[in-house]
Amino acid sequence: MYKRIFVAIDDSTTSQKALEEAVNLASALGATLCVATATDEGPLAQHGMGLGSYIDVDKVKDEMRAANTTLLQQAVAKATAAGCKAEHMLIPPSQRRVAEMIAEAAGQWNADLVVVGTHGRRGVERLLVGSVAENLVRIATTSLMLVREQ
Repeated sequence: MYKRIFVAIDDSTTSQKALEEAVNLASALGATLCVATATDEGPLAQHGMGLGSYIDVDKVKDEMRAANTTLLQQAVAKATAAGCKAEHMLIPPSQRRVAEMIAEAAGQWNADLVVVGTHGRRGVERLLVGSVAENLVRIATTSLMLVREQ
């Protein structure tokens, strides 16, 4: 069945549920697990619009990357403790949407399953915040497992 499972996480509770599902599945199947996160620096792109006069954008980017590295290390430790062969990937930032970055990284890693959490947003909230999971469903070239918070 699945031999290479790619799970994309962030610091949300929904992502932790996705990680748990991916770890359980990888353990049951003897699959290799790649835990990944993408640093979304999109909001910082407004630097040219005066944001840089209020904050040190480079410092914020460094702090975001450091936090994501810690998040990945903790996730890999959790997977390893559960008996998984696990590795991690810090997806480099780009000007693309997070879903595109995840899909490309999973493809480069040769994943045969991508696992992500979904917040289940609807209406105006979905319109304003967007949905990485929904965008990923539209562009993914591999099997995809969406894990809901409930």
